Amino acid sequence: MSMSVGSDSGDEDTVVSEINTTPLVDVMLVLLIIFLITSPVVLKLQRIKLPVETNQVAKTTPEDVNIVVNKDGEMYWNQKHLANTDELFEFLKKEAVKVPQPEVKVRGDQETRYEAIGKVLYTAQRAAIQKVGFITELPDKG
Repeated sequence: MSMSVGSDSGDEDTVVSEINTTPLVDVMLVLLIIFLITSPVVLKLQRIKLPVETNQVAKTTPEDVNIVVNKDGEMYWNQKHLANTDELFEFLKKEAVKVPQPEVKVRGDQETRYEAIGKVLYTAQRAAIQKVGFITELPDKG
């Protein structure tokens, strides 16, 4: 085994121009470990209460407005076929001025495109309808 003590020529020590990254890696690993340990603790401190799903049976009244949208996107107002959203708008505009304002209940076929339902909702919004609901079937419990 040998050891180098100075240079052969007797000159001063040479300057090493390389950066020693070992301390940097050590510090980063320590910070990573601290982060991994403390992050679950921080997440558990945030106590929130999530909303609970409630499914109420719809109570149908004669004043309610029922709009049916079939799978082809055709709209029906209480069994009367509506040609377009302008005709729906005229019906909803008359209903919007009633006191109390009736609820609009939309029944859409399972295979109806979202676009058709969106048009009904947009038309109800334009007519200043305050309450719009969706009628669905309860899932099978078995």
